[in-house]
Amino acid sequence: MFMPFSPRWLVHHDREAEARKVLSNLRNLDQDDPLIELEFLEIKAQSVFEKRNTAEKWPHLLALTPINTFKLQFVAIGSLFTTKAMFRRVITATVTMFFQQFTGINAVLYYAPSIFEALGTSSNTTSLLATGVVGVAMFLATIPAVLYIDKLGRKPVMLAGSLGMGICHFAIAIIFAKNQYQWATHKTAGWAAVAMVWFFVVNFGYSWGPCAWVLISEVWPLSNRAYGIALGASSNWMSNFIVGQITPDMLKNISYGTFIFYGLMTAGGALFLWLYVPETKRLTLEEMDVVFGSVGVARADSARMREINREIGLDDALRNMGIRTDNERSDSSADENSRSEKREEIEVKT
Repeated sequence: MFMPFSPRWLVHHDREAEARKVLSNLRNLDQDDPLIELEFLEIKAQSVFEKRNTAEKWPHLLALTPINTFKLQFVAIGSLFTTKAMFRRVITATVTMFFQQFTGINAVLYYAPSIFEALGTSSNTTSLLATGVVGVAMFLATIPAVLYIDKLGRKPVMLAGSLGMGICHFAIAIIFAKNQYQWATHKTAGWAAVAMVWFFVVNFGYSWGPCAWVLISEVWPLSNRAYGIALGASSNWMSNFIVGQITPDMLKNISYGTFIFYGLMTAGGALFLWLYVPETKRLTLEEMDVVFGSVGVARADSARMREINREIGLDDALRNMGIRTDNERSDSSADENSRSEKREEIEVKT
């Protein structure tokens, strides 16, 4: 009621003056400020791209009526299942997010008080550990991922996290099985299990936590990215719901078997990642097409986006600010590829 429409929604519905005003208020800058103009044109370029993509694939849904918008979501997501290359991307995104949840991370976060209490801690200690140390450990563990994910790659980091989480699950199960009826006389064992919970959260924080989201955003071409990521997010939240429903009964009925179950699921996620998911580190969208077997999709998307950037004046705005445009970078890359090909030809002849 009190929130303005987002600039992106306003631009998409041809309410550009309002979009500029909202951007100006958000950034606390004048509407004619170059930064406002640049951001507005970037939003407009994406909106025009989406409309032209819709006009090409589903011209009967181009009009922005409520019923067409509703239909478009299902038609667009349905298109992801129509080719083998796109379906492989669907499997990569949805199954990766399934295994992210079935590492048991939210079983630990949601039911940390119950788990710590079962491990023999007092109620005051339970509250502190559940809301304090676990959250801090998770936050701190994400920092290495932000710093090193582009150097180390997605798969190595996620596989290392899988190993660490699996070890923690099985270690907790062993400690729990040996001491579940004698925590009062085995305080050290209880604290060892608590430490394993902390270590588990750390391993998730630097690996499957951030890296899974990065990976599923990188496998899609521009024309399918929004719907592909939405499909992966749906898998994540559905899996999250299932984990939240089954974990209390598992803790009650099979106790330490809960950790064995999540340890096996973590191993299954590592196996899926190792055998099926490609490494996406530093791959261009065109290279991603080659990996998934849909050559030409990303190239066509990039060409369309460059055309739109020229058409709406985004390239001019970037040049005025001393920033290289996508078209200039593309031309430079093409020239470099041409030079490389010529060098290869000369080497072959000599």
